[in-house]
Amino acid sequence: MNNVYTIIKKPLFTEKGSALKESENKLLVEVGKDANKLEIKKAIEEIFKVKVEKVATIKTHGKWKRYGKSIGKRSDRKKALITLKKGEKLDFIEGA
Repeated sequence: MNNVYTIIKKPLFTEKGSALKESENKLLVEVGKDANKLEIKKAIEEIFKVKVEKVATIKTHGKWKRYGKSIGKRSDRKKALITLKKGEKLDFIEGA
């Protein structure tokens, strides 16, 4: 994975993610399926110019869903829970 923008796909805005951001200074982002923790750490530090303390990854498998007569499967995802070092702050969208 060469490009940092193929590693970091998008931030995830959820209630649990915003609570972690406020209480423990952690971020929740969706990442590429084949990205490892070192690549994720380097990409976050390069894009947002912050220091990363720890990266935890979570793989979620897509659910099977019915759409009328047919059955489909949602795509698999990989999320990263990023802990920033003390004193570091990152706000994707603040006040919006």
